[in-house]
Amino acid sequence: MTFTEYLTQKKINAQAFQQAEPERFKEWEQLFGQVHPDSFTAQKKFLINPIRRKYGLSA
Repeated sequence: MTFTEYLTQKKINAQAFQQAEPERFKEWEQLFGQVHPDSFTAQKKFLINPIRRKYGLSA
């Protein structure tokens, strides 16, 4: 699973997130490549929801 696929699964618009917060996106992408997706979710649990609210996918 790629980081973009992960964000889509979490209902986050990867392109909007990357354009608005490139440093955070890059940091998260690098970490995601080093750990299991479940571990990444556990580490960023309280940060994913605010990002989803800011950059959510349109229904």
